[in-house]
Amino acid sequence: MLQTDAESIVSTYRFTPTPEDKDTSITCRASHDQDGVPDEEKTKETTVSLTVLYAPQNISISEPTAVRVGSSLTLSCHAEGNPRPDTQWKAIGPDGQAVIVGQSEELVLTEMTLVDAGQYECVVSNTIGNITASVNVIVQAPPTNTTITVSPASEVKEGESVTVSCLSDGAPVVRMVLRRLSEDQDVELQSSNGFSTSFTLSSALLADSALYQCQAFNEHGSQKVSALLSVEEYPLEVAMDVGVTAEMGSNLVLSCRAWGCPQPAFYWRSMLDMPVHSRAHTQDSLSQLYLGPLGLINEQAYTCEAKCGSVIKAKHAEVKVFSFPSDPIIENTGPFLEHGVGIFFCSVANVYPASLLQIQWLDGEIELASEMGQYSSELQNVTSMLSFSIGPEDQGRQITCRVSLQMDEVPQSGRERQAVTVLELHYAPRETTITVSPANEVKEGESVAVSCLSDGVPVGRMVLRRLSEDQDMELQSSNGSSTSFTLSSALLADSALYRCEAFNEHGSQRASTYITVKAPPRNTTVLIYPSAEVQEGQNVTICCHSVSFPPPAVVLRKLDNGTELYSPDGNFLLVNLTPNDTGLYQVNVTNDLGYETEIFSINVIEKHSSSSPDWNHVVIPAVCVGIMVTTTGLVLDYLRRARRKGFYELAKCKPGSA
Repeated sequence: MLQTDAESIVSTYRFTPTPEDKDTSITCRASHDQDGVPDEEKTKETTVSLTVLYAPQNISISEPTAVRVGSSLTLSCHAEGNPRPDTQWKAIGPDGQAVIVGQSEELVLTEMTLVDAGQYECVVSNTIGNITASVNVIVQAPPTNTTITVSPASEVKEGESVTVSCLSDGAPVVRMVLRRLSEDQDVELQSSNGFSTSFTLSSALLADSALYQCQAFNEHGSQKVSALLSVEEYPLEVAMDVGVTAEMGSNLVLSCRAWGCPQPAFYWRSMLDMPVHSRAHTQDSLSQLYLGPLGLINEQAYTCEAKCGSVIKAKHAEVKVFSFPSDPIIENTGPFLEHGVGIFFCSVANVYPASLLQIQWLDGEIELASEMGQYSSELQNVTSMLSFSIGPEDQGRQITCRVSLQMDEVPQSGRERQAVTVLELHYAPRETTITVSPANEVKEGESVAVSCLSDGVPVGRMVLRRLSEDQDMELQSSNGSSTSFTLSSALLADSALYRCEAFNEHGSQRASTYITVKAPPRNTTVLIYPSAEVQEGQNVTICCHSVSFPPPAVVLRKLDNGTELYSPDGNFLLVNLTPNDTGLYQVNVTNDLGYETEIFSINVIEKHSSSSPDWNHVVIPAVCVGIMVTTTGLVLDYLRRARRKGFYELAKCKPGSA
């Protein structure tokens, strides 16, 4: 197909120019083989000149140079570059900082000093980049600015650290020598190559007071400087407690303090000049010696010695040891009997020093006796004895043993102890009493309590008994100072003698009382002998039996005519009975608490041969005879028996004889 439109053809050529390509040309040639076109028209070309821009290169700088102080020096620096580069000079200081000192290819330094020595840097740069080169400049000079310093000061205390330093300028590197110059010697202390040297006295002595000289020299010359060092003594002072008292077995710390010296050295010694430093602890200006547990061997003098340089000062401490570990113990030979002798012992164990121990016996605050212990170089058990007569008034008396260690250095709370004992008196029972409540006379059926009390030491045993005519009965017994027994419902049989007995190991005591139980008459019976039916002219004995107390009064009454007869013992004798005596009879038994009656009958069978006598004539003699007999014999015997047995009973009666 025929192409009728024109077409643009682009060709690209890429390459990296170098500085060597500057001032060269590049040609672009185009050609084609179209038929019919003249040969001169088939080829076309275009040429352009090439400009190459590049960073500085091929830098050249002056060689390292050594010059004398005061002279001049020219340094040069050159490099190629397009566009044309600029040149800048920098001086590099010892700390690495750069200072601009020039803006051209040549740097002129005039009247050079040691400060001008060092590294110089040339920086060549354009818009494309930069390049750097450097050169060292050496300034040669004899030592100058030589100085000597004393630190911390030219006046120091003995034992302090002090440093003597020398500095100097010079080129090439100088040699430094430090000397101590005194009246009789010249001592080289330190020497070294370089611009400085120093020497340190870690602990200055008085002999270090001198003139110190520093000399700096090299091949161009030398220089000397001097300084005076003065070493003075420390105003050392030492303090420590001169007397210390401590308890045996405890731990003790002795403190020694020094001042006027920053770092004193401490040394501890005992009285025997034996080192004890291993038990010491030192920090700064305080040294402490640890002793313990304390024994008698520690009772001695200790020396604290402080040293500061050539100054030595010492203090002494006297250590006293005491032992007073326990309260006293009181022992006695009691219990004591009244009117005997009491012996007391007061003992204190493991005392030191025993010679300073005071033992006081006190009754309240009244001193009974006092003594001091005996000297001993060992622990002692100290005992004191007290004896005195014991009286009844000493019961419960408090005896104090006060023990005090006469050492003012010991705290008050630790130098005095005491023990107290109470006197206990023993005695046999006394003041034994027996009491009856509510009263010694009670009614049958009432409650009655019998109590026993006694005073005796030691407390013993109480026994309560009931004693009657035919028995001895133990009612109650107990350990202690009292006992009691209660009759919840008293009987006539409980009327008896009651005895209380108190006893202990020292003896016994009794107390008694009588209890009477009262009751109204009861269980009354009437017996007729020989029979309730008799022949006229016979005798009849009437016996009344009743239980009561007090003894009753007995009255016999004939009911049909009211005739009464009295009998103290309840026995009536009717003699020579007649038919008129036939009838009902009543017996009335009476005491303070009541009465009881019984009715019975008697039948008299009449005899026709003779007439019956009157009642009054027949009975009265028998009654009189009965009264006389019973009053003198039976009544007294019955009363005695009644009081012993606790009840009353009419005696058995026998039929009277006709």
